[in-house]
Amino acid sequence: MISKSTAPRTGSAFMTENAGMPQPRIRVAAYVIRHRAVPELLVFDHVGIPEAGTQVPAGGVRTDEGLEDAALREVTEETGLLTATVVRRIAVEDKPHPDTGQPRRTSFFHLQAPADTPEAWDHHVNGDGDDAGLTFGCRFLPLPLKQSLADDQDAWLDRIDPRWITVTRNHQ
Repeated sequence: MISKSTAPRTGSAFMTENAGMPQPRIRVAAYVIRHRAVPELLVFDHVGIPEAGTQVPAGGVRTDEGLEDAALREVTEETGLLTATVVRRIAVEDKPHPDTGQPRRTSFFHLQAPADTPEAWDHHVNGDGDDAGLTFGCRFLPLPLKQSLADDQDAWLDRIDPRWITVTRNHQ
């Protein structure tokens, strides 16, 4: 279980008083699954920023926010979807940020979306977070995925269903 740190914040990481080493930034990622003829995963792309890659909703956990609540908030903030429900946490990954190398601990959650959720939509991100002002093109992709997601965000899909390992991962 991940415990809360009471150490002072330094940038996006916590610093421990004893070791002086940065603690990982606590994050969540959400696998929102819609069940139709085949199961589908909710993903998004940054409109006008193709180099960001296709992603699932993910982001930092706020102070005094539970992990499940953070996962639901990230889904709402990044996609506008209000009807997702948490099924369970499926994995915890310790992996440095791909650009900064800063330590991160991400809890991956399985969420469910109603079958009647739209096929695709654009969502304009509001608020004061890093994504504020951006537009995300949201859509569902059939599982298993044919291509990996940005930052290997699809790495834990097989924890929901072993058949959902990304096709390109089967050949590695």
